[in-house]
Amino acid sequence: YTSGQDMVSILQLVQNLMHGEEEEEISQAYRLQNVGEQGHMALLGHSLAAYISVLDRERLRKLTTRILSDTTLWLCRLFRYENGSAYYHEDDREGLLKICRLVIHTRYEDYTTEGFNVLYTKQPVIYISSAARTALGQALCNQLGLPLSCMCRVPCNTMFGSQHQMDVALLDRVIKDDVESGKLPLLLVANAGTPGAGHTDKIARLKELCEQYNMWLHIEGVNLATLALGYVSSSVLAATKCDSMTLTLGSWLGLPAVPTVTLYRHEDPSLSLAAGLTSSQPVEKLRALPLWLSLQYLGHDGIVERIKHASQLSQRLLKNLKSLDSIKTSVEDELSSPVVVFKFFWEYSNKDQTSQAVQASAIQHLVLSNQRHISDTFNQWLGEQLAQLVPASGVDVVELEDEGTCVRFSPLMTSAVLGTEIQDVDQLVDCLKMKIPVLTSTLQLREEFEQEVRRTVDLLYIEDLSWPGLGVLRYNYHSDGKNDDEQEKELEKINTELLKKLNELESDLTFSSGPEFGGQKNCVYIGMVTEDLDVSELVETIAATGREIEENSRLLENMTEVVRKGIQEAQLQLQKANEDRLLEEGLLRQIPVVGSVLNWFSPFQASLKGRTFNLTAGSLESTESTYVSKAQGTGTTPPPTPTSSLAKQRLPGQKIFKRSLRSSDAFSETSSVSHCDDLERTDQRPSTLPCGQEQGPLETEKPEKQKEVTQTTKTDTEDIQSDKLPRDCTKVEEQGSQI
Repeated sequence: YTSGQDMVSILQLVQNLMHGEEEEEISQAYRLQNVGEQGHMALLGHSLAAYISVLDRERLRKLTTRILSDTTLWLCRLFRYENGSAYYHEDDREGLLKICRLVIHTRYEDYTTEGFNVLYTKQPVIYISSAARTALGQALCNQLGLPLSCMCRVPCNTMFGSQHQMDVALLDRVIKDDVESGKLPLLLVANAGTPGAGHTDKIARLKELCEQYNMWLHIEGVNLATLALGYVSSSVLAATKCDSMTLTLGSWLGLPAVPTVTLYRHEDPSLSLAAGLTSSQPVEKLRALPLWLSLQYLGHDGIVERIKHASQLSQRLLKNLKSLDSIKTSVEDELSSPVVVFKFFWEYSNKDQTSQAVQASAIQHLVLSNQRHISDTFNQWLGEQLAQLVPASGVDVVELEDEGTCVRFSPLMTSAVLGTEIQDVDQLVDCLKMKIPVLTSTLQLREEFEQEVRRTVDLLYIEDLSWPGLGVLRYNYHSDGKNDDEQEKELEKINTELLKKLNELESDLTFSSGPEFGGQKNCVYIGMVTEDLDVSELVETIAATGREIEENSRLLENMTEVVRKGIQEAQLQLQKANEDRLLEEGLLRQIPVVGSVLNWFSPFQASLKGRTFNLTAGSLESTESTYVSKAQGTGTTPPPTPTSSLAKQRLPGQKIFKRSLRSSDAFSETSSVSHCDDLERTDQRPSTLPCGQEQGPLETEKPEKQKEVTQTTKTDTEDIQSDKLPRDCTKVEEQGSQI
């Protein structure tokens, strides 16, 4: 706006942008977190930094130097990093980027004057674990202007040790090969808590290797937070001897908008300035102000208590998970691991694999691959359910290279923000115990469901390994010479109606059309089930319901065509009857005045020639018998509706598709008759007849209530409207005109 706005309007605009009109629709889990007083201190630091920046230069320099030196000293003491310097940055990768530039300036003496020309003689190599953050190496190369060949991903252990730790022996061989080929090993990035599983590399051994080849060792990871505790594992304690480390204090302590800190040791301040780790601008030093305020507010004891509380939450969950047989954990140190990764596993039966081991090796590999995919799908569902049921726990789903899809609990990254307590962990375990039987039952019944569907006519089993549930099926539509488009529309119509009918049943199952993206079209997806599910009854019910829908659809189409042809035939017969009446009455009776006089002197008595239309037979019949007996003929009685084979005895209150878990010998004949009602469901689909075979006229219970449509033989005879569908039997009658 050219004239500007007042403060109230601007703040209102900011509020609307933050919440918008859909504030009421946003669930409580997605609202802004309650930051608390320590959060307000961090947010206050940003406002104070703006005010402090307007001070005079000398006062600003003294103040920023004090803030920066105090914060760096506190952090070095807190995390046992002696004689270190600190770089404060917003992006958590920016600190490592500056460290790489510092190492390049240190190892290439002429880099300041010659630039990238000095890199041609000896190509620098940066080594990163394969378990590191995604795209970290590519981001470093892009920012440093280096080719991707300068980045070397070191595999993790495959034979001995943790499968999430860097293979030190393989790294040693790779470095030797690079040195022999004329390359310069520059920097090694290790993990004290991998992003996925939270495992720590063998930092002490890696430090020895770096000293041997004059390499820089940089450490990052969530386990670095435990350096502030009284007891620290030896693997993490070795990180205090590294050349640099990155600390994400915001997530560890629940502080919003505080910078990430990179601690490093270097003796040449000029190279640090050239690499961008230090700045001569006082305003740049004010980045540490929010952290300076927050650290003073929490104090040493408050910081240690938060980190200790997160570690206790991990130990509490790990202890409870050990008592669950179907849960497999993946932790590095059961005594002090701050990250707990677990997954649901189920042992598949290995029947018929020994006899065909040689012949079906490829098939067995495919089966194992499918089992891995199904396991990942079910653990994905488990993680989403736990996160939804216990949002305060902060669990999430993580993809690991060897374990597959797992559920991760990392309270160091979430508990301070979400306020996770011991009771939240206990609730998480209770929800997990409730979900395990459901997962086990569903996996056990999947194979039976597949076999039942494959042996059932009119049903097609759809293999979808990414669906967390009993399975997927489709009702096959029997096309009668229709083209692909019409067949696709009819298939969609039948399966949509089938899904609607299934959801109307009183059952505990969930029927859906599948996921929004990536699912099969025109299918019925069945969700998780319990152990008392009657799979055969479920499949038979789905097949019978599908047949009923298909036959009703065909009956409606056939009936529409029969009625249309019957009405056309009735119109032709009426037209012929009118012509015969004209010939019988004569031409004079058609003249208005003359005809009236002639009819008065010599009345003409016309014979009644009525017609009745049989919907079932699709034919026109005479109404002479109706006028003689003064009642409509009953015609042929339609065959009775067959009783469904799905009818079964149920206990009072027992839902559909449920097996009775009580033993059969507990019920006698007399008690079962007196206490159990026979609940029968009839298969309501109409019986199909060969083309041209009559099923018999439809009749109602009270013939006297049947309606007749009469047609007079006047010259202005009304045409029968062919677009109306009669309900039972439409009579088209021809009567003589009366004077």
